[in-house]
Amino acid sequence: MTTDFRTLGVPAPLVSVLAADGKTEAFPIQVDTLPDTLAGRDVLGRGRTGSGKTIAFALPLVARLGTKLAGGARRSGLPLGLVLAPTRELATQITNTIQPLADAYGLRVTTIFGGVSQNRQAQALRDGVDIVVACPGRLEDLMGQKLVRLDAIEITVIDEADHMADLGFLPGVTRILAATPAGGQRLLFSATLDNGVDKLVKRFLANPVMHSVDEIDQPPVKMTHHVFGTPDADAKKDLVRTLASGRGRRILFMRTKHHAKRLAQQLTASGIPAVDLHGNLSQPQRDRNLAAFASGDARVLVATDVAARGVHVDGVELVVHVDPPAEHKAYLHRSGRTARAGSEGDVVTLVTPAQEKDVAQLMRKAGIEASVQRVTADAPVVAALVGEVAEYVAPAPKPARQQQGGGGRSQGANAQRKRAAREARDGVQQPRGGARRDRSGRPAAKSSAQGQSHGQSSRGGARSGATRSGSAPVYSSSSAAPQGNPRRGGRRAGRPAGA
Repeated sequence: MTTDFRTLGVPAPLVSVLAADGKTEAFPIQVDTLPDTLAGRDVLGRGRTGSGKTIAFALPLVARLGTKLAGGARRSGLPLGLVLAPTRELATQITNTIQPLADAYGLRVTTIFGGVSQNRQAQALRDGVDIVVACPGRLEDLMGQKLVRLDAIEITVIDEADHMADLGFLPGVTRILAATPAGGQRLLFSATLDNGVDKLVKRFLANPVMHSVDEIDQPPVKMTHHVFGTPDADAKKDLVRTLASGRGRRILFMRTKHHAKRLAQQLTASGIPAVDLHGNLSQPQRDRNLAAFASGDARVLVATDVAARGVHVDGVELVVHVDPPAEHKAYLHRSGRTARAGSEGDVVTLVTPAQEKDVAQLMRKAGIEASVQRVTADAPVVAALVGEVAEYVAPAPKPARQQQGGGGRSQGANAQRKRAAREARDGVQQPRGGARRDRSGRPAAKSSAQGQSHGQSSRGGARSGATRSGSAPVYSSSSAAPQGNPRRGGRRAGRPAGA
């Protein structure tokens, strides 16, 4: 039996926005929670990522703030709605879901998180916003600077509360909730209630209605799990490349940031466009890589556990645990990037002989039944998972390293300053564009050591030049991006340090 959003009491303007995006039938968690959340009750929703929680809380948030709880004239630094999320990626994607709904009522939404300059965020708060989607750390920073107050918050949503606990954010979340009015509506969504989440529920939710749908310890029935055994590192490398070679989107999980970056580079060099996602990337780099993956410019995302909850991209057909996770909750969260919203998906875990015992125990805790299959890259079961192999995509040419001039002598501004300082100590002057001269203006004698420094020595200069011209440039798939114009968002005069 299917249920449409209008039947659940969702206002017509929002039903139209959902329909324009192809969303006409509510998912189970939306069917269960919307009657209570639209009525203003506190709700505790338990469900895995991909079950439709974001729309489940976005609809009542916008519907109530846009009608019954509309706060009149927009006020600087006093938002009406607050959504807390554990990661920048999740905060961004929540905002992307809320924004078109908010547009139907003329509500302003802004996203607040660390890792970027706060200038634009601070300016948005000064201009006045209705809904703030925030990570706890940066929000507390802005609260401490008196740039935002939570006195007017009518609805607070905590998403992925258990992940907040895993990351150690619950003390900050507690302080933030304590700064919101006691009579406001509060919605908490979490896969589990361990690690202190239950304390949040008891302290801040008033007579909450609990709804549990598709919990984390209940793997989706449309998700198929495979465990592939590989005898050695070379066989594993071939298997990984083959699994990454299909036409659809796939996510490969690694244990470390360095290995994720290196694998993405290796796949791209072999004709499989890939991007990486891990904690060493700046926010612009993360945004750019996620956008490339979502658009299909990169078919493969190589990630650490930072993406286990923060990546909400539809159509991921395969998840590969290149490095098995340490515990079963991480396995389920990683795997949850596929088989989302009722779609089908496959999950592959690669194990070496030494890992088989630990992975078997992990699978039992996760409630997964999957025995080890010993395969090679050309095995039929692997070919079935890969499907049609995508065409080869030539990697972008590496930028040529600019050759230094002056016969091996660095001509950079910093090098020139250092030379000028040395020459001043030695009583030698070097006017711009001219020959080296002493303080009397006569040409300075060139020593044999100086001649060698200018590349005149057949030994030192030639070797140096060959090294520079013959070495291959090293570059990262995560190239740096501009951090934004610090002058935007208002005058700089009088702004406190760090603003």
